[in-house]
Amino acid sequence: MSGGTLHVCRARDSLITDPEDGVIVAHELGNSGPGWDVWAHRDHADDVDLIDPDLLRIMTRIWAAKAAAT
Repeated sequence: MSGGTLHVCRARDSLITDPEDGVIVAHELGNSGPGWDVWAHRDHADDVDLIDPDLLRIMTRIWAAKAAAT
């Protein structure tokens, strides 16, 4: 982490105060521009949900409809 930059743990919504404790778990694309990195504490990196729940709900309906049609 660069000095002076604050990062928030995506899993716990808490500030990462120790620069050595923060890890990048994903990169989210922006509509315009390069996007941003998603950070988490090392201990919470596996707890980060990387799939948008709305997208998952929509895709589950699509997959179920395709499976029923075949």
